[in-house]
Amino acid sequence: MEILGATLRICVDDLEASVPFYERLAGGRALRFERGGVSVAAVGFFLLMSGPEAELDVLRKVAATIAVKDVDEAHRVLSESGARILAGPVATPAGRNLIVMHPDGAVFEYADRRATQ
Repeated sequence: MEILGATLRICVDDLEASVPFYERLAGGRALRFERGGVSVAAVGFFLLMSGPEAELDVLRKVAATIAVKDVDEAHRVLSESGARILAGPVATPAGRNLIVMHPDGAVFEYADRRATQ
């Protein structure tokens, strides 16, 4: 499994107020989308999320998003290594992802940018 990088997940009260700071910090524009009632802005290595508290409580349990070349390969390697697949793989606005609990209890999202068929 090839890991390409990681994204820090940050829950914010006011997405519109937070985005300009992170755009300046990261030196680029935010990619925005909605998912499950949560507004999301991806800016560099930051993933800003704002929405209903019940949704954010679930999202806070995921420590980070790990970018991989291929979610299917990550699924296989993680499963064979003793991780528990909690959700996915599923299509996202940018590719596909899965949510995984490592044997130590840490929860991560693994995501690729492969187009879904």
